[in-house]
Amino acid sequence: MNNCQLSIINYQLKHGFEAFTPKAVLFDMDGVLFDSMPNHARSWHESMKQFGIQMDRSEAYEYEGMRGVETIRLKAREQWHREISEEEAQQIYEKKASLFAACPPAKKMDGVERLMQHIKKCGLQIGVVTGSGQHTLLDKLEHSFPGLLRKEYIVTSFDVSHGKPAPEPYLAGLRKLGIEPWEAIVVENAPLGVRAAVAARIFTIAVNTGPLPNQRLQDEGASLVLHNMDELTALLPQLVTADA
Repeated sequence: MNNCQLSIINYQLKHGFEAFTPKAVLFDMDGVLFDSMPNHARSWHESMKQFGIQMDRSEAYEYEGMRGVETIRLKAREQWHREISEEEAQQIYEKKASLFAACPPAKKMDGVERLMQHIKKCGLQIGVVTGSGQHTLLDKLEHSFPGLLRKEYIVTSFDVSHGKPAPEPYLAGLRKLGIEPWEAIVVENAPLGVRAAVAARIFTIAVNTGPLPNQRLQDEGASLVLHNMDELTALLPQLVTADA
């Protein structure tokens, strides 16, 4: 029995599922579909600094996946020791969004389009679950992945009240696709995103495209931690036929 097969068995035992029959793959966006995290890290650092909040670039990877205004509230609570208003949080977020929009365009993550093409050939649907509410990047999705993504299968910060690490975004993704947790696979790269997907009881694969150690993703409950998209493409046949 290989590592992939063992991970599937452990997943089923953990959640009490009798089957694992994938019908869809739900992708995070930043750091998974696009190599956009360096731009986010720079924008977070600069925007927070302008408002007197210290946020190192490395922290962007720790908070990745959380809705922007929730990240701002968290950091303000830590450093200002008070709850900031919706207006204050939105003002800071708009500055962050404007700095991000001015960054060079992020390229597609190596190997992800090839992976998505294989997913489609296997007869699975593709969804996107992102904490982003930045129209500049969201508008790129269909254009960047023609014939692979559908707007009705995309969950953004506008679709939920509580972003990652709460399970709500991934539960919304399941609803949009009309599937159960054991019928989905999540592809994430961030600890909070992994935590959200695991809380939604979905088989979660972490592809570590950032600077954090693999252990951070394992500690959040990822069923598998891989180094790149090509590794996942190679594993896809085993995942799709797990219950065959």
